[in-house]
Amino acid sequence: MKRTTISLLAAATALAAVTALAAVTAPDAGPANATSAKAPARLPVERSALVCPAAGSTEIAETRHTSYTPAADGGAEEKGTAELKPVLGSSVERRAEPGERKDERAAAEKRVIALKEPGAPVVAEEDGSEAPAFIGLATGRLAPGWTAQQTTEVGAGSGRGLLGVSCTTPRTEFWIPGASTDRARQDYVHLTNPDDTPAVVHIELYGKNGKLETTLTEGVPISPGATLPILLSTLTSQVSEDVTVHVLARAGRVGAVVRATEDGVGSDWITAAADPAGTAVLPGVPTDATSVRLVAYAPGDRDADLKVELAGPTGRIVPLGGESLHVKAGMTAGLELKDVTKGEAGSLIISPESAGRATPVVAALRVVRGKGANREIAFIPATEPIGARASVADNRAKGSTLNLTAPDAGARVRVTASAGSEGGEPVVKSYDIKGGATLAVPAPVPAGLKGSYALTVETESGGPVHAARTLALPDDGVQMFTVQTLNDDRGTVAVPEAEADLSVLDD
Repeated sequence: MKRTTISLLAAATALAAVTALAAVTAPDAGPANATSAKAPARLPVERSALVCPAAGSTEIAETRHTSYTPAADGGAEEKGTAELKPVLGSSVERRAEPGERKDERAAAEKRVIALKEPGAPVVAEEDGSEAPAFIGLATGRLAPGWTAQQTTEVGAGSGRGLLGVSCTTPRTEFWIPGASTDRARQDYVHLTNPDDTPAVVHIELYGKNGKLETTLTEGVPISPGATLPILLSTLTSQVSEDVTVHVLARAGRVGAVVRATEDGVGSDWITAAADPAGTAVLPGVPTDATSVRLVAYAPGDRDADLKVELAGPTGRIVPLGGESLHVKAGMTAGLELKDVTKGEAGSLIISPESAGRATPVVAALRVVRGKGANREIAFIPATEPIGARASVADNRAKGSTLNLTAPDAGARVRVTASAGSEGGEPVVKSYDIKGGATLAVPAPVPAGLKGSYALTVETESGGPVHAARTLALPDDGVQMFTVQTLNDDRGTVAVPEAEADLSVLDD
């Protein structure tokens, strides 16, 4: 047999094996297949990765990590792991002598947060400023829908506030509007490389007059398995109240999120907005918000003229004094909406003023509750619909509010409150949302809850739904809160039916 024939036979054998996972081949030449094709099957994903930023900033910080995978409906592998491992990073490597590194790594292994079973969260707590960044990987039956929440309470000082962030999926590009280089703000962009290979990251800042001049002439290298916080005001001498941060990985992939601290107001994380689009939904503005500021950026070469609407309990309205926003190409614009909700929960929807002229934008909200010394801050990025399913972890018996917005057609969703981290039975409820409206409800609580729990929202019928969870933990008269948007967990993937084509062996 010819050597080339042997090689081709081996290749065909390997191809037949991998097509069980995912491949696309031409259908048979029969008449039935000439007119129709089977829809791809949706199978559970087998791997999920997450990155959590370093939480520690002060000795009085209290941080909680919650890891959760929804209960499986079947189809996933029987085995699986889900672990969040602390990042040693370059800072540890610099301060540790060679003889100390073994001890550092041994200590890190004791801080691994391991989830063993789907359907109930696992929680780990840590006090002080040494709470590290975490890198996570889930496999098998624990991979579909895996999510993790990081919640930090800081009771005093310049960073006082409740800081919450859903740990992010590492990728190559992030748009983060809502940041600032204002003198009253200290905003750090946290970059974490979850992989075993180096990453090179470019950071661009855009203010009201366009791209800000920065000290970065080359990409920022991020070592394998390392994390790096960068203070935005050290990158530029230009002061701008509203800044959009663009993070682009030229090599590798990273997790990116901004930690914002505002003097006399509070602190929280700013996560990436949904990809640039002509219409954006920003769900979950609290009923008692005393200040709401919309920040938008147009990344293309065309200006954007945006209509601003509030989706309240009964439908969409145009808020007084905030009818529109003009965003110049390549620039960041802000619009102060003050107490736009007027005591009713709502979500902001921005869309083109002129039909047929949609200019893609990214957007976020800066939201303040309280007045004077009792103010607290949070950020809400534009978010995509929840799709088939989305989850958020670290909900408490009191203080969790679920906001559901159906921007167009009405919809019905199914909400599952998981078992508690220390006990309790799941509870399932369904909710109907009017078209163009926002429904805000106290999050359902598991029966006999002990510890914290997770919420999973599934679309049952109707149009797309956008969702956010508000966690409020009042402290000494301050209405401390944080808002996390819910994103499609992409727990399944389309796998087309495939067959091996041995015709490639023909000479």
